[in-house]
Amino acid sequence: MSDRDITRRDFLDGMALAVGGAMALPGGLGLEAGAPYPPALTGLRGSTPGSFEALHQLRDGTLFQSLGRPARSGEHYDLVVVGAGISGLSAAYHFHKERPGARILILDNHDDFGGHARRNEFQHGGRTRIGYGGTQSIDSPLPYSGIARGLIAELGIDVHRWNTVLDRDLYRSLGLGPGFFFDRETFGTDRLVTGLGPRIDSATAARLPMSDQARGDLVRLTTEAFDPWPELDPGAIRERLARISYSRFVTDVLGLDAGVLHLYQTRTHGLFGAGVDAVPAQDAMALGLPGFQGMKVDRTVVGPGQNYDSMPSPDADDYYFHFPDGNASIARLLVRKLIPAAIPGSTADDVVTARADYAQLDQAGRSVRIRLRSPAVRVTPGSGAGPTEVVYLEQGRPRSVSAGAVVLACWHQVIPHLCPALPDLQRTALAFAIKVPLVYTNVFVRNWTAFQKLGVNSIQTPGFFHTSVNLDFPVTIGGYHHARRLEEPIVLHLSKAACKPGLPIKDQHRAGRTELYTTAFTTIEATIREQLGRVLGSGGFEPGRDILGITVNRWPHGYAYQYNSLYDDFWLHRGEQPCEVARRPFGRITIANADAGAYSYTDAAIDHGVRAAEELLTHG
Repeated sequence: MSDRDITRRDFLDGMALAVGGAMALPGGLGLEAGAPYPPALTGLRGSTPGSFEALHQLRDGTLFQSLGRPARSGEHYDLVVVGAGISGLSAAYHFHKERPGARILILDNHDDFGGHARRNEFQHGGRTRIGYGGTQSIDSPLPYSGIARGLIAELGIDVHRWNTVLDRDLYRSLGLGPGFFFDRETFGTDRLVTGLGPRIDSATAARLPMSDQARGDLVRLTTEAFDPWPELDPGAIRERLARISYSRFVTDVLGLDAGVLHLYQTRTHGLFGAGVDAVPAQDAMALGLPGFQGMKVDRTVVGPGQNYDSMPSPDADDYYFHFPDGNASIARLLVRKLIPAAIPGSTADDVVTARADYAQLDQAGRSVRIRLRSPAVRVTPGSGAGPTEVVYLEQGRPRSVSAGAVVLACWHQVIPHLCPALPDLQRTALAFAIKVPLVYTNVFVRNWTAFQKLGVNSIQTPGFFHTSVNLDFPVTIGGYHHARRLEEPIVLHLSKAACKPGLPIKDQHRAGRTELYTTAFTTIEATIREQLGRVLGSGGFEPGRDILGITVNRWPHGYAYQYNSLYDDFWLHRGEQPCEVARRPFGRITIANADAGAYSYTDAAIDHGVRAAEELLTHG
């Protein structure tokens, strides 16, 4: 591994380092006396029962058939924000900063704030260990915008400390590295193989349970300088790579055995929510997949609004930071700014060990209130200069508040159902933004001796429900200390992109969403125990003895959909994109969320939250 900062792309390539953290934390407090503390809940988390049913009824047109007239709460707010994720919190923070006396209400359908920036805690032996259940890090393949950088700095986060909080050499010093697990259902035998670097020679290939043809072609793929289109200039090569999937590039253009793709099929899951069958070859090239060594073209990332001549800033990979709970710490810092009593402390270090007081989120008399378990179900603009009515559910019963302005910081595809008054063209553009279904699972284990015996800290497992198993990042920050001894408990991070290879990418996302909603936690738990038993068993791991806790963060509507040049013809051409039409202001209603940028990174969520608030401030 190089000495540069670890990015999400490293993580996806199976190169993420390991983390365990130990700290003393109290237990037991929650939303009210005796109530559960959301970050410490295990089992099925993320999109949990109770958070989505009403919205599904709204989508199906049946919700208001059973609801009576909403009860008028008598509450009026200068701003109502729908969605307590990072985008909604950023919008509320910017509005509050510019108008300190404004009354703001934030509504969310979940039992925790942060949206996909979710914190998981595990307790054992009087100590707490933390995992991330959603958005992983402050990072982007493109430069962070000035807006997002400014907010990160205002929150007290210094990303340039990354190399001081990360123990980069810990697992390397123990001889741990990436591994690949060949499962018997696909390859005829269960076999864990280590030492698979970017270049695979004949001796290494001989250890793989693959056909002779696939072994030979794997060596060729990773070492040969292919140049299939020598007559084309770099721009034409990029254009052609944008219109062919990586899997077809390998098999149809390079003429290699399809068996080699087993090693790369899931490498693109975390960015695209789909495998290399649905990812353009030009994006696979930017991610470092092999086969492009001899081509006269730069391996650069193409992002929203860029053409193929655009070059990312040299500092794109330098602006990086990971908290033990991922970007949940950003959400917690924003909540602290909005409601100081809810998150004790004053720094980006002490927020890691701070215990949120959920009872402080929705207190009468405060200028900012966050109301959880309260899905918004109707937003009706007032006539003329009249206030907007926002109807939400409180314990299943409709209530309404009035608002001078509204930011819809929720998933774009639900907005046309929330606000039918929007223009048809905008409703169509909003509906374009399908979400990417994902599962981020944290498994708390008694120790990590099996990893040491097997020489791995991250394992690709494409044959299982979860396609990767990683020891989490070794981060020490504030009062939180990662595990250094093999005998200490540690958190494993497992991930899954719910995709169906062979289908167009949006159909894959729809099918994956259905799979996640219809798969019970008990089924997922059983697959986890089988997977870890088979993958780590030869190192002495026993699931019944060694697993201390499991938290499955299920996101059927997960990350923002990023445009794909295989399926979205408009993406390679200049002109207005669906996300630009979708985010147009509508009177005193503005629209945020990372969907507004078609970009599944936290800086997009911040940018569009601030933009949505600023539109109201500027024109209000």
